[in-house]
Amino acid sequence: MRISRRGASQEAPRFTPEPAEASRIVVGDCVAELAKLPAASVDLVFADPPYNLQLHGDLKRPDDSHVDAVTDDWDKFASFEAYDDFTRAWLLACRRVLKPTGTLWVIGSYHNIFRVGSILQDLGFWILNDVVWRKSNPMPNFRGRRFTNAHETLIWAARDEGGKGYTFNYEALKAGNEDVQVRSDWTIPLCTGDERLKGADGKKLHPTQKPEALLARVILSSSKPGDLIVDPFNGTGTTGAVAKRLGRRYIGFERDKKYAEGARARIAAIEPMPEASLAPFMTAREAPRVPFNALLERGMIAPGTKLLDSKRRHQALVRADGAISIGDRVGSIHRIGAVAQGLDACNGWTFWHIETPKGLKVIDSFRAEIRADMAVAAE
Repeated sequence: MRISRRGASQEAPRFTPEPAEASRIVVGDCVAELAKLPAASVDLVFADPPYNLQLHGDLKRPDDSHVDAVTDDWDKFASFEAYDDFTRAWLLACRRVLKPTGTLWVIGSYHNIFRVGSILQDLGFWILNDVVWRKSNPMPNFRGRRFTNAHETLIWAARDEGGKGYTFNYEALKAGNEDVQVRSDWTIPLCTGDERLKGADGKKLHPTQKPEALLARVILSSSKPGDLIVDPFNGTGTTGAVAKRLGRRYIGFERDKKYAEGARARIAAIEPMPEASLAPFMTAREAPRVPFNALLERGMIAPGTKLLDSKRRHQALVRADGAISIGDRVGSIHRIGAVAQGLDACNGWTFWHIETPKGLKVIDSFRAEIRADMAVAAE
């Protein structure tokens, strides 16, 4: 299968673990465990590291009730310097395992994302985008001394300077967005309801579980089926759950056994989506070339057929040699389509139609039939 890429190599090396390891969670420190993976073996990293929120004491609402905020030890660092050292260590470990065409996503808040971005650049990563995740249901600012913190920032970075060869499924994203380019501000609600993992006490298992919709957009935008995705801060396994559903391989690293157990159960219950719904988007540039003459050779269009535009204002004659003509002008479907409109260029496949008992039929539909036959023959 092929995929829509911007300058991506179709020959990129692949690391393929055993089928039983298609989705696995390793309990341990991510830096130490990443060192056990082969170099240049990972297609995509999604990292949701501790934010170093620097909370001092409990948060309370105006009515003096307790706010269930992030007060866990894993989010506590002695100083900014200690946090920077931690960040540098896990980023270096990720960079070593990324393929030359691999990319890394990291999410954070104003507490940490600027420090992470600076270290990313210092280590040689090449920032491609920063994406704003706008939360449609953010937690209010209870003290009333600041703006409501309604967003988080994701940085998307290539492994190397210049960022060539990475996967970006631009055309598929655009098609799913009503043929409009997808912007770098994403409005997605926080993880709530049945999606939120609960512990035995009925409370949320993890304080910062990310919504699956957010990870789906990340994974669909910058990977393809069969790719290996790594999450160095596995948590409750949102990345792994979405990766499995979308036909990607996954390795997650997690120090907390309780989180790891919850994530394993969650991922085990996931059923991958049907293969047909995951097939890579093929652009017109990537599709097999089909000459207009092939339609004649297959008997789809006969010599002498009249080609019409969608409004029946222009008419051309199909010749036996596969060219078409208007009066004494002879040429390809594209050249004569341009001549008919007085333009410099024309896509003849979408401009020309033939008359059928059910109305006009665009000739590109015949080309699509031939390409479908070619795809079946290649399987």
